[in-house]
Amino acid sequence: MIGSDKKPEVKAGVESVDMSGKTVLVTGSTNGLGREAALSLGRLGADVLVHGRNEEAGAETVAELEAVGSDAEFIAADFLSTDDVSALADEVRSSVEELDVLCNNAGGLFEDNEETDLGVGKTFHINHLAPYQLTNDLLPAMASGGRVVTTASIGHRVATMNLDDLLDLTTLSPWAAYCRSKLANIQFSNELARRLVVAGRDVTSNSLHPGIVPGSEFSRALPSPAPQIGQLVGEFPMTDSVEDGAATIVYLAASEDVSGVTGKYFARCKQRRPAPKAMDVEAQRELWRRSADILGIDEPLSDV
Repeated sequence: MIGSDKKPEVKAGVESVDMSGKTVLVTGSTNGLGREAALSLGRLGADVLVHGRNEEAGAETVAELEAVGSDAEFIAADFLSTDDVSALADEVRSSVEELDVLCNNAGGLFEDNEETDLGVGKTFHINHLAPYQLTNDLLPAMASGGRVVTTASIGHRVATMNLDDLLDLTTLSPWAAYCRSKLANIQFSNELARRLVVAGRDVTSNSLHPGIVPGSEFSRALPSPAPQIGQLVGEFPMTDSVEDGAATIVYLAASEDVSGVTGKYFARCKQRRPAPKAMDVEAQRELWRRSADILGIDEPLSDV
């Protein structure tokens, strides 16, 4: 079904799933993959919290969701601002009793990687630290049976992570900074899964590679060896569309096939094995601790 012109929920095989009564937050959902995933989940009956920075684009996405019967709301937040992320979480908690699905999708490959207020590169801040902070703030609101879905990338396979250099990432190339942040996404997702299990929380955490969308910033910046890597592991052809990428997000958010599945990595709606460095348990734990230190917050699920 991947590669066809069908809607993401059809590609994911979840078109018959009824998500009525469930609330989902999709970050970065005013355009691209996030928008397609949000619209797909809305068509399945979910109430959708739309996130982005552009009020006009947010209003347009909300209008499209309302047109298919979804109860939708736009919440603006800049992921470079820890105050904005906290305010986003506060707004979510005040808007809904429980959150059933958190899709950590916002992020990107940025040509500029200047240092942020946290003393790290922009890419690492937006792609890893912001979703780490948001997830921490929303954990108390996650419903039993809830799901955290984090958009990572096959780019993690060519990344390295030196935790001693987290505060000196601004000299990395845009591609290297992106790949390192995507490795962090998978390590974060896996460590979150482990801690949720130990804490006895009925919430799952999985990550995914959405594909290489033609014309996207990622596609344009992709170094020539990377497509061959992807072909070898079966994670993408260069013909992936926005709908294809959104399908895996929707699959992890809605499919009964992954009910109770946690700490796994997916591509094209199938479980894949990430690079060994993404599975390094000690690296996951250390990244978790360092991230909390950089953000100046208590370590999430620190009692486990």
